[in-house]
Amino acid sequence: MAEHPNSTAAVTETTCGICLEESKDPLNLPCGHSFCDGCLDQWRSRYGVLEEMRRKCPICRATIPPSKEMVSSLISYRAAKQMMENNNETSSEVYRSVCRALARAEESAGEDWDGVTVLEDDRKPAIVMPDYIYNAAPRGDIKSVLKWINANRTEDRANAVTSLESMSLPILFLATMDNHLMLMTLLLQLGADADSRTSNGITAIEMLFNDVKFREEDVSLRAKLLLSWGAIFFHDGAKRKHHLSRASHLSRAREWGYHKLAHLLESELGGRRCEIVNLPSRPEINGKTCVTDEYLPDSNEYKVTLETKSKDVLVLSPDNLTRRDRTPQDCGYYIEFKNGRTIRHDFDSNEDCQAFVAALNNNGESQPAVTEESEAAAELAAAELLAELGFDDSPTEPSSGYKAKKSKKKKGGKKKRK
Repeated sequence: MAEHPNSTAAVTETTCGICLEESKDPLNLPCGHSFCDGCLDQWRSRYGVLEEMRRKCPICRATIPPSKEMVSSLISYRAAKQMMENNNETSSEVYRSVCRALARAEESAGEDWDGVTVLEDDRKPAIVMPDYIYNAAPRGDIKSVLKWINANRTEDRANAVTSLESMSLPILFLATMDNHLMLMTLLLQLGADADSRTSNGITAIEMLFNDVKFREEDVSLRAKLLLSWGAIFFHDGAKRKHHLSRASHLSRAREWGYHKLAHLLESELGGRRCEIVNLPSRPEINGKTCVTDEYLPDSNEYKVTLETKSKDVLVLSPDNLTRRDRTPQDCGYYIEFKNGRTIRHDFDSNEDCQAFVAALNNNGESQPAVTEESEAAAELAAAELLAELGFDDSPTEPSSGYKAKKSKKKKGGKKKRK
């Protein structure tokens, strides 16, 4: 029989042993075989392994050591278990939950792991944030977080994480978890990855879809913010026992009364920032951007809000929308933190927004000219936005609005779900 040109006999040192093409971001295993980083991640996710066979090299079946993320989870759960045992808290459900998580982490690492070797890769390790930032981010302390990030812009501090013992939680994850929309937006503008994951593979948007979050507060605004910046609602990495399916997440949302949000997330462009295209009835808005706020399943259309100062609301077909995720250079609007206050700047064109951002980022050499009239209008828009999001525009305590809202909620009874 003639040998297939892509057989293993034809594999070279630069050929991936899975896709049999030239390796992209090659990962070299201890056994000597090499694979594309992405291909190996599909074979066995770096965040966990479900099947025994996937702990072995696809070619020679030699043991693959756990990833840095798996080891981080293992260290974190061991530390949490030990701390609870030291405090005699072993009878609680939390302790039992930690024990179950530790067992899963040990299973992912494999019984034959030597306890030392970790799968090395070329990814640059994330910056580990200091303890005071770990405490400041969940409080929504914008001033402290931005001061720390801006103190060294040569480091990617917008994607900083907590220590290995604390699950390597990204700073965006901390802000999302504690409902600090303004801090989330500022971090995303600085380059925070909307899909950054903890050491066990949980993204910020996935964290929102659990019973605890649904029970405590409306997650819709945070979910839509992350989606507009390109967050993947449900990633398709290797399945793990403790991860819910997309259908399960949406079923949980409906169970807690988030029907519109579930409809939105089931649709292709739900919550996304989009560019308007091929609209003959309004040619002047072709090329403008908008945010899809609501999906109308009966007509297969979207209710969208234009990213202009007028913020017109339209109903458009999916054929008139193409996805255009926010980026730090093309963010559509800009939240500025100045003198202890947040100011929202809206624009009538993306070019104006891009020019504004470019001027701000020009090494501080030039700042866009701001008239008293435009600054007053911007502050009014910011105040309206903060009121809508439940924040107080306070120059001394950025998170005071959130605290006041929670206090009011306790007095007024259970919050109505949308």
